[in-house]
Amino acid sequence: MKGRPPGKSSGPRKPAAAPQGRARGAAKAARARKPDAPKAGPKPGPKPAPKSNAAKPAVPPAKSSPAKGVSLDVRQFRVGTDDDGIRLDRWFQRHLPDVGFNTVSRWTRTGQLRVDGARAAPGDRVAEGQSIRVPPAEPKAAETVKPKRVRPQLTDDQTAFAQGIVIHRDAQAIVINKPPGLATQGGTKTDDHVDGLLDALEYELDQRPKLVHRLDKDTSGALLIARTARSAAFFAKAFSSRTARKVYWAIVMGVPSIEDGMVELPIAKQPGTGGEKMHVDQEEGLPSRSRYRVIERAGNRAAWVELQPYTGRTHQLRVHMAAIGHPIVGDGKYGGKEAFLSGTISRKMHLHARRIRVDHPDGGRVDVRAELPEHFAASLVSLGFDLSVGDLPLDEEIARPPTREDEKKAARAHAKQIRKGRKGERRARGSGAGPRKKS
Repeated sequence: MKGRPPGKSSGPRKPAAAPQGRARGAAKAARARKPDAPKAGPKPGPKPAPKSNAAKPAVPPAKSSPAKGVSLDVRQFRVGTDDDGIRLDRWFQRHLPDVGFNTVSRWTRTGQLRVDGARAAPGDRVAEGQSIRVPPAEPKAAETVKPKRVRPQLTDDQTAFAQGIVIHRDAQAIVINKPPGLATQGGTKTDDHVDGLLDALEYELDQRPKLVHRLDKDTSGALLIARTARSAAFFAKAFSSRTARKVYWAIVMGVPSIEDGMVELPIAKQPGTGGEKMHVDQEEGLPSRSRYRVIERAGNRAAWVELQPYTGRTHQLRVHMAAIGHPIVGDGKYGGKEAFLSGTISRKMHLHARRIRVDHPDGGRVDVRAELPEHFAASLVSLGFDLSVGDLPLDEEIARPPTREDEKKAARAHAKQIRKGRKGERRARGSGAGPRKKS
């Protein structure tokens, strides 16, 4: 094998090719060291613009900023007194209304939402003092902002009127004596109503009270109003569970043959009236129960009765009394022409919410009586009734030994309390709270 003679070279060796980047750098440095030489030839024109698909120099991406109102941090909230006992999803409706139910459900499924460090479900109830861990808020698509409806400013006369009909006020509840002719809520061609006057009843709490039940426009008397969100939920439950007691006074046409009776007739909306009138409907009506007790009678002409609704159907007392042949005086809608007395008796409705009794959220009870409107009181006097005998005791206010049914009811209530206590213990164990150490 022939080899290349030592010490001899076959020609000038070419330097190894440098990387392209280094070669460009070296050439640039060499040009910088040489003095500027006169350029021959025409001056070069401007460089052509790079093509749109040419690679651009890398620029560090800008940090994305959160949308307005969106937090990038985990949030911690403390459950307040007004929220004690409400469901977790209801807590979000009150305090974070922008977070929908689906989002809350997803957070609970993935364990991002926690109460006192433990996983929670939307239906779990929170207690005062508990800590709620809420994940960072999620940006929402831009929505068209609807102009906020502004309630009309009340005049001094309206404020004075609203505060003048208050007959009870405490930290959680207000009771007014609603005059006849004033609607509870607004509607078609109804501008004056109790709901429109609630701004005048904020007093020192600086929050708008809430209606929890209603009275017909032509019915007068005691109307309960909640002052806080907590009391509104409490009272609403009392009315829905029928633990609240409402006592009405009425003057009816004729005299019922049974002095203490119960009317159980199903009620439905009457077709063709647009829901403005109800009637007894044995097939499609909702179960309805009303009790009446005769207080006094004016011969066979009229009777002064006490009424207690055990259900809460629209116009229930008016429909039931008309159905048994004793419509309320002044109720032309359900009694027709036969619902009016001649002489000096007013043609206005003679139905008055005399008393309301309901448990108080802070303990004890709200138990208030409302005085009669002028036309009702005048009619009682004209018919010869004794105003001092009107307030009959409720059944539970009459001293009597407990019946077997009372004992069963008490036993069921006791068992329910025990179940609630055990449920609370299971929640405590699920939250990771270990057993207390004995001292």
